[in-house]
Amino acid sequence: MPSITIYVRLLDEGTDVWRPTLATVCGDGVFRILATPNYNPEDESWEFLPGERVRCEKRKLSGGECIVAVELAH
Repeated sequence: MPSITIYVRLLDEGTDVWRPTLATVCGDGVFRILATPNYNPEDESWEFLPGERVRCEKRKLSGGECIVAVELAH
């Protein structure tokens, strides 16, 4: 199953912070989030967690256009 880099918003950071991580492509703009090798839920609070299916869209971030998780997919 192919995977790509998507960005997940970090919560409780005081400003918008996005964590790059890999996700598998499920189709129709839906991806399943994979944990980064150093993922630590006690260190960072991700808006969406590894293993969850999310709907993504392209957004312009400071590093350019990226694919970001915007909502849970059902």
